[in-house]
Amino acid sequence: MGLYDRDYTRESAEAGYRYSPQMRMSFPVLTPAVKFLLITNIGVFFAATVFQPLQNYLYGWFQIDATSLVRALQLWRLITYQFLHASLMHILMNMLGLYFLGPTLERYWGTRKFFPFYLGCGAAGGLFYIFLVAINFLSPGQMVGASGAILGLLAACAILFPHFVIFIYFFPLPIRIAALGLIISYLVAIISKGINAGGDAAHLAGMVAGAAYVWSQPFRSQLKMKMRASRWQKQMAQQQKLQIEVDRILQKVHDSGLHSLTRKEKRTLKKATKMEQLRRGLY
Repeated sequence: MGLYDRDYTRESAEAGYRYSPQMRMSFPVLTPAVKFLLITNIGVFFAATVFQPLQNYLYGWFQIDATSLVRALQLWRLITYQFLHASLMHILMNMLGLYFLGPTLERYWGTRKFFPFYLGCGAAGGLFYIFLVAINFLSPGQMVGASGAILGLLAACAILFPHFVIFIYFFPLPIRIAALGLIISYLVAIISKGINAGGDAAHLAGMVAGAAYVWSQPFRSQLKMKMRASRWQKQMAQQQKLQIEVDRILQKVHDSGLHSLTRKEKRTLKKATKMEQLRRGLY
């Protein structure tokens, strides 16, 4: 897979612009999470290839295994299976997809959002496969690979950056056409229970998870704003309540002296004093 895009590069933080589209054709500059994922995946693959006992251990404990209910319910496998690959071609294709698609998304979202998104798409792929096995639609088996996560990246890029053109086996395709073609092929493979129906189920679920994350962003942003507004209103109500109590206590001090205060009233005054100091930056 290759990629031609108008990459999003930082133009001027001082001017208030995060990214500015600029037409260019070049190899992506690695970003922190993508670099970590590339190194980890490749390192694990070659270490497992060289040391057979390590391979047996990794595949025994960290791949998705739907042949056993106990192993299917070991949730860490939903993450760890993404760092295991079945063959050199398998890891090569996945890492090429990560290399060409990942940096743009990571720069656009930031590492803190990109990394959970990547792992979440992969986990969604594993969960969907386990679900299809649980309802006896697919035969139980094992699963490894980062393909669900990579297809999640592709779906997100297809929505956010429709101008991308990707190269699949040297043939250029608009990213949205490629995404639609992959969705159709995965659906056909799953329904017909093809030779890699389990893997295709993970691919499709990764794409759905990636698209759902992007499309739900406006809703999630509105929900976050509402939650912040609700917390702010609650804080304001608490501050008003505290101010009323402080006014009452101060009036009591004025009328009867400081010695007339209870321990609770003294604690209230101390709390109000600390809050005021924090607000003024004096504490």
